[in-house]
Amino acid sequence: MTATRDIAANRRARKWSRKELLGRALWEALRGPLFGWTPRPLWGWRRMVLRTFGAQIGNEVHVHPTVRIAVPWNIAIGDHSAVGDRAILYSLGPIRIGARVTISQGAHVCAGSHDWRAPDMPLLKPAITVGDDVWLCADCFVGPGVTVGTDAIVGARAVAMRDVEPGTIVAGNPARVVSHRTMPQGDR
Repeated sequence: MTATRDIAANRRARKWSRKELLGRALWEALRGPLFGWTPRPLWGWRRMVLRTFGAQIGNEVHVHPTVRIAVPWNIAIGDHSAVGDRAILYSLGPIRIGARVTISQGAHVCAGSHDWRAPDMPLLKPAITVGDDVWLCADCFVGPGVTVGTDAIVGARAVAMRDVEPGTIVAGNPARVVSHRTMPQGDR
């Protein structure tokens, strides 16, 4: 027997503090003109805007103007990483991205879900961690609570709903290991 969903209770639930609600409203109001409408080469400007909104952004990080970021203060991106066109960082919970990470166009990193087991389906905000030297390929999906280990690759259109071990290459839906990444000794 399935319990009746209590959507009204979900909508009444307090998911964000007043300060967070104000910050999210301000981000949404200013995201377009200060971030999204900027020319592509203005990497430093977008780093500054994200830092102003509480994001921890490393040196020489490239975030494209079409990237969608839900809650910037829940984002940390390490040095020399890049987030490509139309990528989504759905940062309801913390998203920690390591150094030298490439997040390709259209990738979706989703740190938010609902507890479908509870009648009121409360909002969950599980953290996502992406290790150093990772490549999240075009249009892939990384689900809530997932850790993608150092040197891993999540293939194009792959759906990673479980942790990805360091140095592995995963592909498909659901993502499965298809190979292992090896780097020449001189490159480290």
